[in-house]
Amino acid sequence: MTSSVPIFKLRPADQPPHLLTRPRLLRRLDASTEPVVVVSAPAGAGKTVLLTEWSRSLGTRGACAWLSLDAHDNAPGRLWAGILRALQYVRPELPVRLDSGEWTLDAWLEELLPSLVAGLDGQGPLMLILDGVESITDVDAVRSLSDFLARLPQGFRVILSTRHVPGGPVPTLRARGAIAELDQHDLAFTPEEAQVLLTDLLGSAPAPDTSSALYEATEGWAAALCIMGRTLALSTDDADTVADLARGRRAVTEYVATEVLCRLTTEQRRFLLRTSVLDELSAGPCQALAGHRAGVLLRELARTVQLLVPVATVPSAYRRHRALSALLCDLLGSEQPETAVSLHRSAARWYSRQGETAAAVRHWVRGGDEAAAAASILHDWEQAVSAGRGREVAQWLELLPLRTVAADARLCVVAAMAALSGGAPETARRWLDVVRLRDSGAEAVGEGSTVSDAAAVAQAVACWLQGELLTGDRLAESAVAGTVPLTSWRALACTARGTALLWTSGYGEAEALLAEATRDAHAAGHSLALVRALGLRAVCALLAGRHERARMLSDQAHEAAATAGLERHFVAAPAYIGRAGLLLDEGRADEAEGTLADAEAALADSSRTGSEPQMHALYHVTRARLASARHDAAAAREACEAAERAADRCESPGVLTTLLGRVGEDSVVPLVESGPQALSLGERRVLGALCGPLTLREIASEFYVSHNTVKTQVRAIFRKLGAHDRSTAVARARECGML
Repeated sequence: MTSSVPIFKLRPADQPPHLLTRPRLLRRLDASTEPVVVVSAPAGAGKTVLLTEWSRSLGTRGACAWLSLDAHDNAPGRLWAGILRALQYVRPELPVRLDSGEWTLDAWLEELLPSLVAGLDGQGPLMLILDGVESITDVDAVRSLSDFLARLPQGFRVILSTRHVPGGPVPTLRARGAIAELDQHDLAFTPEEAQVLLTDLLGSAPAPDTSSALYEATEGWAAALCIMGRTLALSTDDADTVADLARGRRAVTEYVATEVLCRLTTEQRRFLLRTSVLDELSAGPCQALAGHRAGVLLRELARTVQLLVPVATVPSAYRRHRALSALLCDLLGSEQPETAVSLHRSAARWYSRQGETAAAVRHWVRGGDEAAAAASILHDWEQAVSAGRGREVAQWLELLPLRTVAADARLCVVAAMAALSGGAPETARRWLDVVRLRDSGAEAVGEGSTVSDAAAVAQAVACWLQGELLTGDRLAESAVAGTVPLTSWRALACTARGTALLWTSGYGEAEALLAEATRDAHAAGHSLALVRALGLRAVCALLAGRHERARMLSDQAHEAAATAGLERHFVAAPAYIGRAGLLLDEGRADEAEGTLADAEAALADSSRTGSEPQMHALYHVTRARLASARHDAAAAREACEAAERAADRCESPGVLTTLLGRVGEDSVVPLVESGPQALSLGERRVLGALCGPLTLREIASEFYVSHNTVKTQVRAIFRKLGAHDRSTAVARARECGML
């Protein structure tokens, strides 16, 4: 069968007027030595332009045949008539002819393929570029091309340019190392290349903001960059860049509709429209929205459309190119607006069943059902917070309008607990202030608690994190009374109360309450509270001189933290500090230093938020002990000063004052001097107020001074009187005749 092949298909088209040379890609092609090269990318990615430039740059390195393929070539006879014509166009002496009456697979395998391979062998370097291979879908045509690629003679190379990732022999050729590939990621313009192209189109460099916006919208896609760049170049109003960008995006959308969407089957188009509400495309949610064939269609479209980009962190998941997303969103909104709401709600239900709360909440909100979004958060928040994923919960809440969160006392409590789990007590207290304005104290939140009781527990935890133990002690006592045993709320309340007692040297009572917290945290599966309670018990035992018990509790806390993945969460810090103290007591300074490094990493988040001053002070005290053990006076002094600064942020330094004094006795700086010292007039006034029931905040209000001023004066009173808590300071002052 003879076939006439138009001459224009045998050579590349003229280059566009604004050609950007791509030396990065030309070098890749020049460096490739494999017999087959596949350049696979979506429409408008610059495949033809790149290969045209490369073919013209080959010079004396060998002959280059070119064949532009289209739908007319989608039959084996016409395909091979075109290939042979292209080869003979540059090598007229090639002996092979396709002149049989009818192309058949048997004739191809038995006669034509062997004669073609033999005829090409020994002809010298020869290259064949097939542009538009996606047009070849006929089974026999694809098979014949695959047979040929698997049997290429020495010195002959084939370059395939296609919109679709080819099948056929490609996996086999990969395994043999006989194929080089450039895909859409390779062909995408880099920001620097895009800047050069836009400068050429506009006549001058675009403003940085405009350049960034263009690159973000196009993701380096050549056609989209050119369309938007030309739109800006044709603008008559230089000041209205926003409108120009909008026009450019519409032009890109029209290009995608013509070059991509119009080429799809009805089933494929329906699939893309129904799944357009999803941020990521994977088999599960796609099947929920588009039917049981969704997985097959997704794989098919990922291979053929190539505007579906693999998600690196999720296997078999894809995201749409921004230009395709914009088109599908417009189409769904204009053609089926009511369907979009239904699809969002179907997606939300699917994600809820999978336990993917963030995606579920996002789709509930987009589907206009904020009540369902709130219900999803209220159902899942406690498990997430207990596992140390408070930031995730905060992100869920951010998906809701702020007014929706603020109007629901339960969500405010959730927001407070998420902030507390991240070591941000100030944020938590702002949410708790909103809770007090809501008349919904009897509503349930979490397991086994009401809003009012949960808020009391959260307030107590916030006080402990901010070092306000005088207030926190009373709050924690009432919070414990209002909680149900074997729940996370009871575990948190007992931890807060036990913490208050620990820092005022009430080791026996602290251990009893923290043991209760351990039991309740175990029962409730609250990993944060469990790790915290065990670590504090280890510190408590260490300070009480019970080293074996401290070692056992520290080991348990470490095991619990490792199991829950909380080794770098601030709740693990007590376990590290307790173990470091034990190691120092045993003279194992090097191991103690490594453990203190772990403690520092765990305290990093609370360092940024300024919370947990007592634990920071204890960390620096232990660091000072390490420096003293190594006779490093400068490091010991620096650590002691840091401990004092942290202790100054506590309402009641308590045991920390004693610890600082002990370190001071062994170091070069005496931090606590013996015997009572004279108090200033302001300190005497505050000392008198300490005899009463007022908190430090209330004392500051009475004297019209700042809260920090009062804390500084209380710290000075404790130091001068050698006391570690409020009651001891008052008793010592009475003994000395100061009161």
